[in-house]
Amino acid sequence: MRGPARGALLACGLSLFSWVLWGCSSNENAAASGSPKDGGSGGGSSGGGTGTGGSAGSGGGNTTGGGPSAGGGSGTGGAPSTGGSCSAGGSAPVGDGGGHIKTVFLILMENKTWSEVKGSADAPFLNGTLLPAAAVADGYKGPNGGNVHPSEPNYLWLEAGDNFGIANDADPATNHQSTKEHLVTQLEAAGVTWKSYQEDIAGDVCPLTSVKNYAPKHNPMVFFDDVTNTNDPQAPRCLAHVRPLTELDTDLTGGKVAQYNFVTPNQCNDMHSSCPPISNEIKQGDDWLSAWIPKIQASDAYKNGGAIIVTWDEAESTPSCLTGNCPIGLFALSPLAKAGYSNQTPYDHSSTLKSLQEIFGVRPFLRAAGGSCVPDLRDLFTSFP
Repeated sequence: MRGPARGALLACGLSLFSWVLWGCSSNENAAASGSPKDGGSGGGSSGGGTGTGGSAGSGGGNTTGGGPSAGGGSGTGGAPSTGGSCSAGGSAPVGDGGGHIKTVFLILMENKTWSEVKGSADAPFLNGTLLPAAAVADGYKGPNGGNVHPSEPNYLWLEAGDNFGIANDADPATNHQSTKEHLVTQLEAAGVTWKSYQEDIAGDVCPLTSVKNYAPKHNPMVFFDDVTNTNDPQAPRCLAHVRPLTELDTDLTGGKVAQYNFVTPNQCNDMHSSCPPISNEIKQGDDWLSAWIPKIQASDAYKNGGAIIVTWDEAESTPSCLTGNCPIGLFALSPLAKAGYSNQTPYDHSSTLKSLQEIFGVRPFLRAAGGSCVPDLRDLFTSFP
């Protein structure tokens, strides 16, 4: 072949190659940036395309204030960049039939880069006891390359695969969402039980505002109208599922723990704030982990297919991470986890959400969790889901 025909074919081939390469080597959407500390105003949500394979757009999510609605699947989601062709892992179960994950405890800590915590002398329990027994994701970041800030949009992402254009820490009165397309509603529809355990709440009202060292920005379920009956302090669904942390203790010992458990320490114990008498954010969080993780591990729910997943919401600006988008780390403890294992896979909160949906068998994948280049956490386990 020669002349114009060969030139046209070559141009077509190059165009197709460029399109395929771009599709997996870049983030599927633009980053939503802002201040990397809680309380900052942050930046606006970026436009971009919806995550592929998710529930883009149907059902929508009205943001009443605090930024425009993302319409159910805004362009802020997407796969972590892999710098080349992506590999999101297989969809088939892995393992030798030795069991599967039945119960999950997702514990969220606050505002630390992984380099601040891993190896820190202020976290002897985490580094000396937990990590040697855990499977560790050293490359784990917040969404969009760690550029989603402050806290609240990261928590929303873990529940719904998007930040809905929110780039602040306002209460549900401002940032509530009308969409029913989020994780715990999917779980209930599938008959999967769930609870959100929040330290410092009383349990007599739906906790829509701050009390003591509790803040709604760290409790994503209360931002969804179908949970709170649109910000009703006496909403039955909220009261049934959003409970004081103290009840986790009795639920564990009484064999009444839910299948999905979202656990938030208060802002003294999640490494967010320095509080007396210890006045050391990392040490306070390490002490909390040393008190609560052994209780969970002693339960039948953990021993029989349980998994504890611990991560942080976002990085903060530090001398070693001026941009506030460095890895935050994640580790998994489970009879089914690869103890002593670590990887550098570029996971983010979309990976965690995708994994939760796979573990509990709910679909469709929610927004960014459905991205074709989003890896799940299966590599951390000997059997998954």
